[in-house]
Parts: sequence; C-alpha cells; structure tokens
Amino acid sequence: MKRIKLKITALSPLAIAANKSGSISQAEDYIPGSVIRGAIASQILQLSNQQTPGIAEQNLVADSGDFAALFLSDEPAIFHNAYPAVAKIANKSFLIDKEKTEKEKYDVISRVVNDEILVLPVTAVSSKTDSGFKPKANGVFDTLIDRFCADAYNYPYDPSDLKSLEEKTDARVEAYGSGFYSKTNDSETKYQYRSHSVSTRFLTRVGINRQRATSQDDIFYSIEVLNESFVENPQEQNWHSVVYRSDILVNDADLAKSLTDFINQNFQIFRLGSATSRGLGKVEITATISDTLTDVESRITEFNRQLKNRWQLWSVFSTPENNLLENRTYFTLDLQAEAIFTENWQRTTVISPKMLCKFVNLNDEFAQLNDTEEKENFIKLEVVYSSYNYRSGWNSAWGLMKDIELVTNRGAVYLFSTKKENEKKWTDKLKDLELNGVGDRTCEGFGQVQICNEFHSVFREEAV
Repeated sequence: MKRIKLKITALSPLAIAANKSGSISQAEDYIPGSVIRGAIASQILQLSNQQTPGIAEQNLVADSGDFAALFLSDEPAIFHNAYPAVAKIANKSFLIDKEKTEKEKYDVISRVVNDEILVLPVTAVSSKTDSGFKPKANGVFDTLIDRFCADAYNYPYDPSDLKSLEEKTDARVEAYGSGFYSKTNDSETKYQYRSHSVSTRFLTRVGINRQRATSQDDIFYSIEVLNESFVENPQEQNWHSVVYRSDILVNDADLAKSLTDFINQNFQIFRLGSATSRGLGKVEITATISDTLTDVESRITEFNRQLKNRWQLWSVFSTPENNLLENRTYFTLDLQAEAIFTENWQRTTVISPKMLCKFVNLNDEFAQLNDTEEKENFIKLEVVYSSYNYRSGWNSAWGLMKDIELVTNRGAVYLFSTKKENEKKWTDKLKDLELNGVGDRTCEGFGQVQICNEFHSVFREEAV
C-alpha cells in the first residue's frame, strides 16, 4: 500500500458546511475526506469529458480501469480528512518579566509545521480556568491509565491541576480532547506539544430575486468560512496562507503514481467546499508519494510499559482483588476522525469485541469460541469513552442530499485487552486496521484510527 501525502494551500476562504442554524451556515474546523475525494473525482470527469490532452494516457478517464479502481472498486482509495497544519508555537521572548526576572517568558506565534497532525483523545483534560498547552496555559494531561487503575483498586478518581494547586486557585479540570495537536521531533525544543486550529469569519450575503435578477428585500444569509490566511506574529502582521495536510492510501503502486501525477499536473484547478462559483474554495494541492510505514508494535509495547509502571504506583494504597495486568496485553483504538458503526442493523458508538474481530477478519475464529471466558481471553473490551453526533452532506455526482448518519465523534477511546499468547496475532492485524480504518465509509475519511496514541503516556505530574 502506498501513501500519497497532500499539502492543501488555501487561496480563498473555504465554506465547509457543518450544519445550518437558521440563516447561518456554520463551518467545520477541517476539510473532510469526502470533500477531497469528490473534488478530485469531479476534476477527473471534467477533464475526460473535455478530452484534455494527456488525460487518456494517465488512464484516468471516466469508466476506465484506474478511475473505477480509485472510486468504485471493493477496495477504493482511502481519502483521509485534511487537518490544519498551522501550529501555535511557544517562542522564547527577548522581554523580561519585571515581577519574576528569573522566569523565562514566551510568546505564542503561528507557523506551518511538517509534523504529523493528530487528534487529542477525549480522556485528555486541562484546567478549567487556564486550559491549553504549556507555557501559555497550565498544561494538558491524559487520564485513561490512571482512571483504569483507580477503578481496579476501587478508589475514586478526581484529577486536579497541579499548577493551580501550587498557586492556590481553582484546581478543577475539564475535558480538553478531540482538538488537533502535533509533537515536534526536535529534542532541543522545551515545549514540544503544539495545538492546531484555523480561524473563521462570517460572510454576509443578500438574496437575489430570480425574476428581476436584483437584490431581494429582507433576505440576508451568512456563511461561516475558514480563513485563507493567518498572522504569524500579531506584533509584525506577517500574513501567510493556511495549509492543511491529508493522506490518500492506495493499494496499487502504479495507480498511486498515476493519481499523484494527475494532482501535481493540475494542482491549481481544484475547488473545495460550497459556493465555489462565488469565489470560495480555491486551493492548491501538491502530492508526494511514499510507503506506508507504521510503528504499531512499538506503541503497544510502550503503552503496556507505562500501564505496568502506573499500576505499581497505585499499589501503595492497597492490593487489588485481581491483577488485571497478569498475562494480558492492552491496547487502545483512538479515533482520529468521526466513525460510523453498525451492529445488528443499528447505529452504535461502541466497538464491541465482535465488531473488532470483524474489522480485522477474525470473526470466524471468534464465533467458534463457546463460553464468555474463552471470548474474553481472545479479546475483551475494558473501557469506552465516546460521544455521538449527526452528519449529512451533499452528493455532487448524484445531485442529492446524503443520508443523515449517526457518527461517533473523533477522539473516542476504546481500551481492549487480550491474552499474552495472542499478542503477536493481534499486533499484525492492528497494523492493517490502522491503515484501513474502522466502520463504514472509510474511503471518505470516516473511521481513521490510531493504535495506542502516545498522549496516553502524558500523566498529571508531567502535564505538557
């Protein structure tokens, strides 16, 4: 499988509609994979209908083998969501704090980074009064492992913010998950975690009378759009284009190369979102091809090491009734995008053991297990943290509205465990699962998942 990395540079505001409330159309904070998929497919069809020179040689014309393999086959290309690459970076200031001269002072600047953009798990929390990453805020930490240990030891778990306790202020914390973040690989950087976001604004428009082709009285509407530029440093007013990053996963290497060449040769013709005929949605897309490398095995090993260390720390209070870590391996599924799950013909927000086995093609082996103990030895769902929302959309090819789907929100966390003897089998299956995704409509960006997000190893006393 090949990975096509996309760099999407916004040249005009993007109207990526989330939902409508009255006369206001609200925007998403990212570009869905279905929007990217539809834009590329639309341009391929338009160029093939126009008989553009060179398009036939790429075999990307309508009804061709490559086009069908990309969009219509049983294993189509997987288009991931595009998340903003604009990070809030802590930059050491030359100014000195007069009250605390020994304390370093930092300014926050915005900058496009090349690091992998991830979604914070919903188990991440931060201070209620000063939430966010250090140094400008009190820091963020994860609660999954500590809460699991507390439940096993029959102790209540009510985390608090250490910095607020030191300053004798409100130490309560609240959920901070499901936002975007990245971690720099530069070991010399003191604050390695950065939050990612993109600003929005409203464009107010007047309705047009279809008979007179002039403005209509008392008809106004507003469109919320993603800004096409950002200020790097508020003091200097340096404006730069907003960049989004996404991936396309393609099974066939030759097909991946053809798609990459098509995108790079036509990088200025793509339009994303709605209102493209009114000047919105103009972008530049560049593509680079690479192999799909994964470090699932090392992440599972590190997660279990951290879980074991934390379990031993909790043992100072008492001895648990059962040693849940004995002869078992734990792993998490962390949703990096919204997902659509179906079980027994009904929508759900929980990945049951039976569903997980179906995702990794182990459902026949799971069905042969007789009693509950055998099934739990094979795979057991320990903890779930998830929420839901509703999603719809517009299918440009059909000219119809998409069905309203119940989706599980991004950032959801599922903790599973299995017997040590099954660790190798599950590790191999989870490598493929991380690439293929979970649930329905994965080719449109739904169901993107990461195994054992490294943020679960950020504990309360080491908030970042």
